Amino acid sequence: MNTEAFITCAVTGAGDTTSRSELVPVTPEQIADSALAAARAGAAVVHIHVRDPATGRGARDVGLYRDVVARIRAAGDVHPVINLTAGMGGDLVLGGPERPLPLDEEATDMASAHERLAHVAQLEPEICTLDCGTMNFAAGGDYVMANTPDMLRAMAAEIQRLGVRPELEVFDFGQLVMVKDLIAEGLIDEPVLIQLCMGIRYGAPDDPRTLMTLVSSLPAGAIFSAFSIGRMQLPYVAMAVLAGGNVRVGLEDNLYLGPGVRATNAQLVQRAVTILEAMNVRVLGPDEVRERLDLRRG
Repeated sequence: MNTEAFITCAVTGAGDTTSRSELVPVTPEQIADSALAAARAGAAVVHIHVRDPATGRGARDVGLYRDVVARIRAAGDVHPVINLTAGMGGDLVLGGPERPLPLDEEATDMASAHERLAHVAQLEPEICTLDCGTMNFAAGGDYVMANTPDMLRAMAAEIQRLGVRPELEVFDFGQLVMVKDLIAEGLIDEPVLIQLCMGIRYGAPDDPRTLMTLVSSLPAGAIFSAFSIGRMQLPYVAMAVLAGGNVRVGLEDNLYLGPGVRATNAQLVQRAVTILEAMNVRVLGPDEVRERLDLRRG
């Protein structure tokens, strides 16, 4: 069991959640304000996506990231660790079962490694994510989250050159093989930071046996967090620390505090703090996380 854990708040994500909760932040101001409220509630790390303010859809506009990051860094009372997603730009949507090509050009967003990391290079966050494999991410349709081995090697090398700590997002067992390959090839510096993403359809299920098998397969010495989506997010606060890890909550993965009760990010973080403190787990602050993860940017 991990008795000293940090909380990451995944503030908004890129999925179609804005139509299901008016509390999901959309504009740069809303995203920054929600991230800061989560930090005041006890989140040491804020994981940031941005959205097109006009449509609410996920975006990778560097200007939107710059606005959010500047607002968070300008806060005088809290200084959370900023973790920017680098998952955008890998959206592959085929044309259909009988005619996969040409691609659905309106929905497909495939970018180069350089383009996917443009905001990281310019804004120098302390952490950015690296999704460590390709997978069918949605329940229907022809969408594929595409992260080929060569793309991941190129992105890992650039993240390493920038001096940013990658958070290696693992959605299933095969992606741990990719993580170990990146480490063996010298593309990931210590300490290795891993996020176990559980309960996503067509990825690893969120049952305890699967979680513990993944944990037992982690590289030696890795620091990890674990979360699940939907109603299992809050139970996973306890599950993650019992397994030896850290915690992630937030509106990217779950919209509810309880049955029928829509949550804010701050409320989800507050509930996580309550659960951890009731388990006699000390919640780490941002500066303790910076020291533990040897963060040098930002």
